[in-house]
Amino acid sequence: MPEDVARRSEDQYEVPGRVEPREAARARPAKDWRSSKSSKSSKKLGKKYRYLRLLPEALIRFGGFRKRKKDKSSVSKKPGELDDSSEQPCGLGCLVSPCCECCNNICCFMVFYCILVLCQGVVFGLTDVSIGNVQREYSLKTIEKLALELSYDISSGLVAMFIAFYGDRKKVTWFVASSFLIGLGSLLCALPFINEEKNKSKVGIEDICTEIKVVSGCQSSDASFQSKYLYFITLGQTMQGIAGMPLYILGTTFIDENVATHSAGIYVGIAECTSMIGYGMGYVIGAPLVKVPENSTSATNTTGTNGSTEWLWTWWIRFLSAALVAWFTLIPLSCFPHNMPGSTRIKAAKHKQRHWFDSKLKDLQVGTSIKDLCAVVWILMKNPVLICLSLSKATEFLVIIGAAEFLPIYLENQFMLTPPVATILAGLVLIPGGALGQLLGGIIASTLEMSCKALMRFIMATSVISLILLMFISLVRCNPLQFAGINEDYDGEGQLGNLTAPCNEKCRCSSSVYSSICGRDDIEYFSPCFAGCMYSKALNRKKTYYNCSCIKEGLITADKEGDFIDARRGKCDAKCYKLPLFVAFIFSTLVFSGFSGVPIVLTIMRIVPVQLRSLALGICYVVLRIFGTIPGPSIFKMSGENSCIFRDVNECGHTGRCWIYNKTRMAYLLVGISFLCKLCTIIFTTTAFFMYKRQVNESTDIPNITVKNPKVKKERN
Repeated sequence: MPEDVARRSEDQYEVPGRVEPREAARARPAKDWRSSKSSKSSKKLGKKYRYLRLLPEALIRFGGFRKRKKDKSSVSKKPGELDDSSEQPCGLGCLVSPCCECCNNICCFMVFYCILVLCQGVVFGLTDVSIGNVQREYSLKTIEKLALELSYDISSGLVAMFIAFYGDRKKVTWFVASSFLIGLGSLLCALPFINEEKNKSKVGIEDICTEIKVVSGCQSSDASFQSKYLYFITLGQTMQGIAGMPLYILGTTFIDENVATHSAGIYVGIAECTSMIGYGMGYVIGAPLVKVPENSTSATNTTGTNGSTEWLWTWWIRFLSAALVAWFTLIPLSCFPHNMPGSTRIKAAKHKQRHWFDSKLKDLQVGTSIKDLCAVVWILMKNPVLICLSLSKATEFLVIIGAAEFLPIYLENQFMLTPPVATILAGLVLIPGGALGQLLGGIIASTLEMSCKALMRFIMATSVISLILLMFISLVRCNPLQFAGINEDYDGEGQLGNLTAPCNEKCRCSSSVYSSICGRDDIEYFSPCFAGCMYSKALNRKKTYYNCSCIKEGLITADKEGDFIDARRGKCDAKCYKLPLFVAFIFSTLVFSGFSGVPIVLTIMRIVPVQLRSLALGICYVVLRIFGTIPGPSIFKMSGENSCIFRDVNECGHTGRCWIYNKTRMAYLLVGISFLCKLCTIIFTTTAFFMYKRQVNESTDIPNITVKNPKVKKERN
């Protein structure tokens, strides 16, 4: 804040001082006790002395520490010194060891805290990939899809304010609880895949053209696996949502309490960066397990193979590994005290800093009852600056959600990539893009020592830049390929929108079997059957098809046996080389979008008093869930469904995933929704900026009018 603003005199911020340093006070009593007692007790107990030195030595030190803590209250404190009696040593309960004191600092805490945040992000990313994989394989009902997708957001939104209000007094205890719940939630997500084999027997339809076909009946899905997966994943996601709130709310305020004001951005940026890395790692780790979405093309009965068993096994081993790493942080986190050494001096320095906030919050005393919680929440909800900044964070998350939800599908269909490759590439873009943006945003805010106004200006500037980059993304797209029956009419013999034509009407093809092939005429066909292919061979581990009645043009090539190849399995080459350019633009957009994440959090913590910062962040996360993460996936999925041209319909008549998209419409919808979200971020942040500026001006005008003492005026000038 500017120095010419009206300030209080320094004597109002004086806190009772402390006596001699804590290390010296702790060393003398421990030495005197051991010198006077240990020799006598060793003579009496003899061989038992070795055992007593292991455990009771820590208890003796802790007893001396408690005794000195009580004695300090009776000693008169010098004026101008700080009372650090609330600062505690590092240890596990009553077991305090001097060797642990070297780790009793914020840097060591950040190591274990970031490991736990990383595990939470990995589990979240793995669960997202797993849910998408199961939805493609099983015909889930709408209510089942909503339960899987929204259980995390709903559970976290319901408990956010309660954790922020009641957990603010004992943050470390809640970190330990988060560590346990993250491990337990990950273990619950792994349970459906343990010792579970996919024995769903089915009869596939031969993918070539034959007049006599073995038509598969309506096969019911594996109800036991489906129900088990639904229950355990929903429960695991619920626990993950509850466990995440202490990390993101109480963890942020705990970091802010133990570092200087203008250093908080770096530490918060590291935490946010770690969360993004964890989520991206979950995507990349789970991507190789994503099954290629093609129906079975075998004409024989099939059961669960070794490959499917291995697929299930590798799913649960990933969740189990994340659970073990999360539980690894449980004991180290429980050793940290609620007040670290030096936190008293940091809090006193922050107390002297003038931050402008609502006058109703200035001297507000917060109780511990539900009535007090409701009263404080109502007062904070009437703060327009807080609400506008929370809405800005919600719209920013919509862009990240859109990238995570829609980017793999977009890459797969726009640039003709396989689902595993598209998922890995999306994760590799999300990891460095979002994480680098969060980290750099915190570093820039701390290095420049930005005020609240400067932070909001920074948010608006970076949002404008990302808005411009989004417009360039809409220009980077590939031309649609020719697809027989969709945008190509079988050389004039068929009709658009109908896969059946005179050249394949005798083949009795089924649209429930999707196995795309590329003909020598550079036209893609829904399956070899719809291309009229009579037989196939396996050359170099890739199927080739011959005597295709619907393929009449194109370059003719022969195989080693002299037979002319008409089509090959897979999609046609799009001859589009714009993928690197698209990755560069989407990466830059995510970086500049991530710039605003940490500044929004820092601004929210500075516009409210210290005792209300956790609750303000709790309200921010509730707004984030209601307007961001809960409707976000549905919005982007609806936009994807709107650009769908042909959808899967299985033997039972259930509609499944979309096979073919309109590339141009998909590009415009993705960019349009992201553009609207960034525009809302700019609008909300601009509104918060002018409201905050007006509040500051009103606060500075009042002292200039009411002050009548010329000496005070002179000191202020």
